[in-house]
Amino acid sequence: MSTETDKQGRLYIPKEVREKYGERYHIVTYEDRIELIPVADDPLAAVRAATGELQDASISEIREDIEKEAKSDARGESER
Repeated sequence: MSTETDKQGRLYIPKEVREKYGERYHIVTYEDRIELIPVADDPLAAVRAATGELQDASISEIREDIEKEAKSDARGESER
């Protein structure tokens, strides 16, 4: 998919893309390209959704899970 800027430099994002990803984006620039990263309407809710069950876990429980997963990975096992 491609698009162009208008004379004022505005970039028009197709309706189906806006409906899927929203209307706010963070612009990330690289040497050879740019990327548009969708910004959540409620960033805190997005973080909560991403962390899921970690919200209610204590630091020690999280550390135990990390250690257990690291040991499993070292043995070549996978619990995922």
